Amino acid sequence: MAAMAPGGGSSGGGVNPFLSDSDEDDDEVVATEEQRAGLRLGAGVGLDPGSAGSLSPQDPMALGSSARPGLPVEVTAAPAALGGSGETPARLSIDAIAAQLLRDQYLLTALELHTELLESGRELPRLRDYFSNPGNFERQSGTPPGIGAPGIPGVSGIGGAGGREPSTTSGGGQLNRAGSISTLDSLDFARYSDDGNRETDERVAEHEVPLQERKNYKSSPEIQEPIKPLEKRALNFLVNEFLLKNNYKLTSITFSDENDDQDFELWDDVGLNIPKPPDLLQLYRDFGNHQVTGKDLVDVASGVDEDELEALTPILANVPPTLDTSLPVENSLLVQKLEDKISLLNNEKWSLMEQIRRLESEMDILKTEHFTTVAVGDSVQPSLVPEDSRQTIVNSSDQEKNKDVHLEVPDGADSSIPKENSSSSLPRKDREELPPSSVPSKSTVHFDQPNRKLSPAFHQALLSFCRMSADSRLGSEVSRIADSEKSVMLMLGRCLPHIVPNVLLAKREELIPLILCTACLHPEPKERDQLLHILFNLIKRPDDEQRQMILTGCVAFARHVGPTRVEAELLPQCWEQINHKYPERRLLVAESCGALAPYLPKEIRSSLVLSMLQQMLMEDKADLVREAVIKSLGIIMGYIDDPDKYQQGFELLLSALGDPSERVVSATHQVFLPAYAAWTTELGNLQSHLIPTLLSKIEKLLREGEHGLDEHKLHMYLSALQSLISSLFALVLQNAPFSSKAKLHGEVPQIEVTRFPRPMSPLQDVSTIIGSREQLAVLLQLYDYQLEHEGTTGWESLLWVVNQLLPQLIEIVGKINVTSTACVHEFSRFFWRLCRTFGKIFTNTKVKPQFQEILRLSEENIDSSAGNGVLTKATVPIYATGVLTCYIQEEDRKLLVGFLEDVMTLLSLSHAPLDSLKASFVELGANPAYHELLLTVLWYGVVHTSALVRCTAARMFELLVKGVNETLVAQRVVPALITLSSDPEISVRIATIPAFGTIMETVIQRELLERVKMQLASFLEDPQYQDQHSLHTEVIKTFGRVGPNAEPRFRDEFVIPHLHKLALVNNLQIVDSKRLDIATHLFEAYSALSCCFISEDLMVNHFLPGLRCLRTDMEHLSPEHEVILSSMIKECEQKVENKTVQEPQGSMSIAASLVSEDTKTKFLNKMGQLTTSGAMLANVFQRKK
Repeated sequence: MAAMAPGGGSSGGGVNPFLSDSDEDDDEVVATEEQRAGLRLGAGVGLDPGSAGSLSPQDPMALGSSARPGLPVEVTAAPAALGGSGETPARLSIDAIAAQLLRDQYLLTALELHTELLESGRELPRLRDYFSNPGNFERQSGTPPGIGAPGIPGVSGIGGAGGREPSTTSGGGQLNRAGSISTLDSLDFARYSDDGNRETDERVAEHEVPLQERKNYKSSPEIQEPIKPLEKRALNFLVNEFLLKNNYKLTSITFSDENDDQDFELWDDVGLNIPKPPDLLQLYRDFGNHQVTGKDLVDVASGVDEDELEALTPILANVPPTLDTSLPVENSLLVQKLEDKISLLNNEKWSLMEQIRRLESEMDILKTEHFTTVAVGDSVQPSLVPEDSRQTIVNSSDQEKNKDVHLEVPDGADSSIPKENSSSSLPRKDREELPPSSVPSKSTVHFDQPNRKLSPAFHQALLSFCRMSADSRLGSEVSRIADSEKSVMLMLGRCLPHIVPNVLLAKREELIPLILCTACLHPEPKERDQLLHILFNLIKRPDDEQRQMILTGCVAFARHVGPTRVEAELLPQCWEQINHKYPERRLLVAESCGALAPYLPKEIRSSLVLSMLQQMLMEDKADLVREAVIKSLGIIMGYIDDPDKYQQGFELLLSALGDPSERVVSATHQVFLPAYAAWTTELGNLQSHLIPTLLSKIEKLLREGEHGLDEHKLHMYLSALQSLISSLFALVLQNAPFSSKAKLHGEVPQIEVTRFPRPMSPLQDVSTIIGSREQLAVLLQLYDYQLEHEGTTGWESLLWVVNQLLPQLIEIVGKINVTSTACVHEFSRFFWRLCRTFGKIFTNTKVKPQFQEILRLSEENIDSSAGNGVLTKATVPIYATGVLTCYIQEEDRKLLVGFLEDVMTLLSLSHAPLDSLKASFVELGANPAYHELLLTVLWYGVVHTSALVRCTAARMFELLVKGVNETLVAQRVVPALITLSSDPEISVRIATIPAFGTIMETVIQRELLERVKMQLASFLEDPQYQDQHSLHTEVIKTFGRVGPNAEPRFRDEFVIPHLHKLALVNNLQIVDSKRLDIATHLFEAYSALSCCFISEDLMVNHFLPGLRCLRTDMEHLSPEHEVILSSMIKECEQKVENKTVQEPQGSMSIAASLVSEDTKTKFLNKMGQLTTSGAMLANVFQRKK
């Protein structure tokens, strides 16, 4: 492995299987493979990924630096390792170049390379980790690059220490990597905990101690060296433990307060991978048992000579002369020496293993060639020797075969057969690995021998013309036929990395079964890891179907191998791609976490996987990825069983509900929230924490939102409560007094199709939560009987709903702003779903009485001068639209009609604001099923004896007209309005004008419009209304509101001429207050109509004269309005005078005077040049070139 080819990462030829995707990903994949290689080797090996495998062929010094004396074969094998047997060396990867620059201490060049890669978006992890670690730049007084310690030729001062990560020290210890939460090289999955996300890595190496502190190093016996942060935390823990055990409790409390950054209850807070030592007393008692000489340590541990150890580890030469060479210092130096020695030997071991593998492969190739030659030679002269002198030869071309092919050859040809072809000549290791059944007598294959007399040499020369290739990797694989499961797996492990890059991207999912089977059954962990890496990187940007296929394979793999291998082999693949640049790959990670959740150890589910998903939810910018994260979190919530994670789950729920993406919020309601609610129910927190917390957040919003309510947050919390109704009802059923009686026997009653509102997802279906529809049917039957006949005594879960939840909700409803249509709608939907879920009996006996108690609709309140204050609040529309509309039988409709009639009467007679009644009409009017009902309520007001009620009914028609179809308008609305327009009370007649205006705005029937036009004309032209100031004000306001949207003919023939007349009359008004009031409303109406297209005749005859009259009023009453009117008049006059400009069809805003005159003139001139030619029209808006 240490001598693998640059860019290679496997024992199967070192081929990167993803070079064909794009050149852009080359270096990223190489860096990822090397990082994974470092993860697999582990911290104990001390072998940095790529440190030996990245050596260039032109660097004999670097190659020789890690060679053990007396083993020159490594230098000889290096070219073969780098380039293969006789092949041209592969192109060096950028990571290999970076490693060489760091090794040779060309730091400025490496920094420049790092900067250029960073700017191009191809950051290299090796350079990033090196330059982000300040410990690499604190000591610069080491041996120059490429030169060993004094008197140690051939040993590099930097690379000689076992090929570890290069550092600036002259032979110091291994450089620790900077802490990172995005890599696996510092994680131990078996001991992962929630506090593993700390920002700083507290395992500080010796060389990370500041330089000045080392200069002030004292050699006193008390202070041998500065204490490291990790040591300090460990000692603090032991000291605190000692104090507690010996009843020094006050001292322990003080000690804990002084170290508030440490958790003394959990040893894992000291360090994730640190085993807990014995207590302080045990350490003190055993102190004298560990003093051994440095010589003994070296002899026992490795058995090497001291001279050799000194040569390999020149660190003693770098020890400052002021240091005290006492026993602890010597021990630490010896430990350092032994660590370096272990690293060197590991390097050497991997190098030799690689050479052995290659030599075995070459040997197999040679065996195949010789075997073919011998077999041909045997068939040439079978008659030269008698039959009984033939012997059996064992073909051992593959060390993994457990079946041998036997050929009969003459004795004379035996001399031409190499001894390597006999079973006794197999390497000892191969012979030991062969199973006892490797030479079965029944598997002998016999070939017919031709009756010829050709010499073996001639026969061999003749066969050489057959074009067979066994001197290449593929030829070697082809020449060896696998004849066992194990050998098939080994062959697939070697060949798949070469097959994958050559398969079309669109068809690579066809390889998934092959990759998975090989990854499951392959005996080598490294090969399995590479195959799973190939699986997750199989397709650069997998689509939905391809991701499903990969996930299906991952689940099959997990079922086959068990939780331990899933944790060790599959999870690292997910972690590696958590920050991948392609969202499809991050999406695969998010979906994998959920799919693999059932097959992981439970401590990993609740720690590592939960933390991964939390990180992706908070940091990922892609909506699709966060949506998949939410679904996976829901699955995790279905398997988690650690109560300590409840609060973390609640915080994740709030984050998900507040996500800006509708997709994420929808997934939260469909998957995450129901799963979390199920867990909350098991913990007993649904009624004690989850629902009360959401209610308190709503109340806090209403308190803080007196001047501006955050409707988005209100919707977020209220929709969450609405999604919890099903879980709450299921809890009430499961904890009911009759739950033990609910047995399935006999005929099961059917549940009405409309019994429950349609759930947002199957997880919100009450039958799914309970277990089955049959079980729910039995429970519902008992539930209705209990409520109707036996009451709620002892039914704690239902009593909580009745006595705590409902009163709190009704109190909240009374605080919301009744004019906020969105808030009223949200609470209305909530109460509707609540009542429909809990049933009609519950609604009639528990919900309606509580509302009625608060509203107090009684006759004695009608004549109250102050009115009933609660009737003006949102309680009225929410009760009417959320509770009274749950059921639509005749008695329910009568109750709703009666309630609305009472409210209209009470509000009218009390002279109270009509906002609550309007909100009820708006909410109910949105549903056509209630139009007839509302018209019935209004007709009650039309024929009421009180003018106040009739006036209210007239104003309500304005709200209802927009949603009602024209047939109802013609048959029910217009007759009622005409009736009111002839009412004895002038206030009632005036109240009908807005409704008539709305009809002109929304209806298109000519006959209907003429009837309304005649009624409005009677208001304006009848002499009895000449002095009715309030009527004129209402007409002008209505014209300004409906004029821009009304039919053009109605606007031109009726609205604008009558506004002109009203402006003329207002000039003669002698009461300034009335004159200003009319003038202000006229100004608003003319401003609204100025955005409409007005013909030239209409402009000259009515619009401009009306504006001039209005300006006359404003000159005396409101000068600030007079300035704007003068600008509008000037603009209209210019348009009339400019005869050459042809105005386009449509609207031309006179208020465009705010635009610069120059720009406007240019645009109008350009538009004036237009003809009917489509090509010329396109040229107007074409960009200049």
